[in-house]
Amino acid sequence: MTTFPTLSRRRILGSALAATTLGHPFLQLHAQTWRGRDPFTLGVASGCPRPDGMVLWTRLAPDPLQPGGGMGDAPVDVAWEVAQDERFRHVVQRGKVLATAELAHSVRVELKGLAPGRFYWYRFTADSARSPVGRSRTAPAEDDTSTPARFAFASCQQYEQGFYAAYRDMAAQPLDLVVHLGDYVYESSWGSRHVRKHVGGIPTDLPGFRSRHALYKTDPDLQAAHAAHPWLVTWDDHEVANDYTDDMSPVTADPAAFLAMRAAAYQAWFEHMPVPMHMRPDGPSMTVYGRYRFGQMLDVLLMDGRQYKSHHACLVKRNPPRATDCPERVAPERSLFGKAQEAWLARELQQAPTRWTVVAQQTLMAEVDRKAGPERGYWMDGWDGYAPARGRLLDALAADPRRNPLVVSGDVHTFIAADLNREPDGKPVATEFVGGSISSDGPSAGAMAPLLAENPHLRYGRGDVRGYALMSLDARGCTVDFRAVDDVKLADSAVKRIARFSVEPGAPGVHVETT
Repeated sequence: MTTFPTLSRRRILGSALAATTLGHPFLQLHAQTWRGRDPFTLGVASGCPRPDGMVLWTRLAPDPLQPGGGMGDAPVDVAWEVAQDERFRHVVQRGKVLATAELAHSVRVELKGLAPGRFYWYRFTADSARSPVGRSRTAPAEDDTSTPARFAFASCQQYEQGFYAAYRDMAAQPLDLVVHLGDYVYESSWGSRHVRKHVGGIPTDLPGFRSRHALYKTDPDLQAAHAAHPWLVTWDDHEVANDYTDDMSPVTADPAAFLAMRAAAYQAWFEHMPVPMHMRPDGPSMTVYGRYRFGQMLDVLLMDGRQYKSHHACLVKRNPPRATDCPERVAPERSLFGKAQEAWLARELQQAPTRWTVVAQQTLMAEVDRKAGPERGYWMDGWDGYAPARGRLLDALAADPRRNPLVVSGDVHTFIAADLNREPDGKPVATEFVGGSISSDGPSAGAMAPLLAENPHLRYGRGDVRGYALMSLDARGCTVDFRAVDDVKLADSAVKRIARFSVEPGAPGVHVETT
């Protein structure tokens, strides 16, 4: 069994954050300041773990919500260190990287040459200022057949609608990985009973999107979860504009204007995420999908379900993608992932399988008939608007029964456990879990009841609570816990497990267990 070390609880220096970070061993501030100010206000992060390394991230921003983060235009040398222990007595790598205004003084270090399957600690230094300490972990060696895997997955964290107590709980969990499935930031203000406010209006340019990401990154619980575990990140729509597809947005009629806005949004996303430099966007285009292998136990196929999406079907003028139906919905050329990404996924699924394969993607994959009775209605922004593409994917997942396919999803602000069937009333070919939302408002129990009644393959559904999911994988099986906060409007809310499920190797489908 893997032992997960934690940092000691040293005294926190820096009164502004002391009250909120007291429980976070990964947010230990230091006395040094950046020319009188702390440049590490957005914390540290790691991501994209491989057996020999990962990506480390930070951004220098002493005034994070001001243009340029308060750094000016001059480049800054940033030193970094990686150690085998939290006190940095055994430093294994160190170096320097240049932070430039072109990338908002963000910093990324792409580590290689580390040992597989072990923890490392890291930190940054700029001038006389030192960052918080982060902890990361390399993936197991590719031939490792016995190491289990445990990861959290989350999505949808509208800043105004609730606090991030779920991330405080996540930071304390013994995890190998966090997978974020999109809607990391929200471009717009909506919902009720706001507990805090966005700064500025709806972003449309690079300074606006930089400010929005910086605002979210100032949250101490989100910083703690980033500092505690390596992350894999993808996006959905709210990082740019609600319900956009390819070059079309329901709120920006001109495709050229929208693509200019998308380019700014992608640039700001890249600057604030622990992803490698080769993912740097080219205008409005950026490749975020990829495969991440964790020994012989787990393959994570991280997908992009937004950038290449065929335009919505069954729409009149530019109405939002409502629940309806039309022949266009089942046109075979329609794709949610796009042709190139579909082809990439098909090639990856032909590779030798690990014990478990997880397709990590944005939105509920299971079919959901949203109309009671014999008439059928669908939400066109989700997989039901791309039924042939879903069929192709399920066929590919079912082609090799050794693969033990699982799908993890976000977007719908609801905890869902579902059997994925190729045919109605058929046997499951895969199993899906939707991890709720960190803070974004979801459907009430009354709204969920008719959906569950109409769609029996949805084995569990709850949208009236906020939280995230934990998935544990080993040779014996898969276990998934749904964890929810008691009250998302309270920063110090308790978090507890509300449901547990299991999946047996070689037998797709949800087994509902007691909580």
